[in-house]
Amino acid sequence: MASRRAGRRGGAAARRAQRGSSNVFSVFEQSQIQEFKEAFSCIDQNRDGIITKVDLKETYWQLGKMNVSNEELEEMLKEGKGPINFTVFLMLFGEKLNGTDPEESILNAFKVFDPAGTGTVNKDEFKQLLLTQADKFSPEEVEQMFAVTPIDVSGNIDYKSLCYIITHGDEKED
Repeated sequence: MASRRAGRRGGAAARRAQRGSSNVFSVFEQSQIQEFKEAFSCIDQNRDGIITKVDLKETYWQLGKMNVSNEELEEMLKEGKGPINFTVFLMLFGEKLNGTDPEESILNAFKVFDPAGTGTVNKDEFKQLLLTQADKFSPEEVEQMFAVTPIDVSGNIDYKSLCYIITHGDEKED
């Protein structure tokens, strides 16, 4: 009976993992996806479609690293924010390879332009920076960004919300 319950819990975990973003497949070429699938299969030791702590531990053991702590393994698994199926695995690699900075890094960059610590930056000043500094944005790119950017009635950007949108996507209903 207990094993049937465990099996059901595993099935629910697999269903939750399947909810990951499927458009991650458009980030990679078919040959890259196949290589990631092979890597996933090597890590998924028990072939249940989900990478677990036991799978990671066994993979490290096969690679000759036998002293990986449970804490290290748990930290790796936390990056998936839930069960790690192939789609989540691909999404994690997509984030790493496409250079999306962690939300905290982006927030710290905005804080440079917010010495008062209000959580906002002026839209016009920020637009000027985007158009003239470092990796310059085109006017069209700035307008595209502002289309999904939370801006208050005073013309200030809520950069905490913007950082969330940058790292997690725009959650607005269409």
